[in-house]
Amino acid sequence: MNSFALTAVGHLARNPEQLSKADRTYTKLCLVGNDYAGKDEEGAAKEVTTSLWFVAFGPLGEAIARHARKGDQLILEAKVRESNWTDEQGEKQYDHSFIVEGFRFGAPGKQKREELEARRGEEARGASAHAAGRV
Repeated sequence: MNSFALTAVGHLARNPEQLSKADRTYTKLCLVGNDYAGKDEEGAAKEVTTSLWFVAFGPLGEAIARHARKGDQLILEAKVRESNWTDEQGEKQYDHSFIVEGFRFGAPGKQKREELEARRGEEARGASAHAAGRV
């Protein structure tokens, strides 16, 4: 059992990045979310943006890298791992990594919507050409 697990819902800040290190493939991705942060002096709503980096390994990471695009909403199930190291000055540094264990797609972002519209347009042109006997 993992002591710390979380569900994160956010939008990809940029396209996921697939990397390899020592025969191990992994995907880095950053989710951003906006939360209400009160009102400013004029009474307008303020937002605060939070970003978190995640890592997904193996086929799970490959699926995210292949199908997710900047702006897409993802729902991630992740575990929290301690990530401590010693820096170049010999000082101990403490951090955490968020390891993706599962995901679902939420709403598609602008880039994905444009890709889908272009694909639909190509399919429609192909169907029209086929119906007209040009194919």
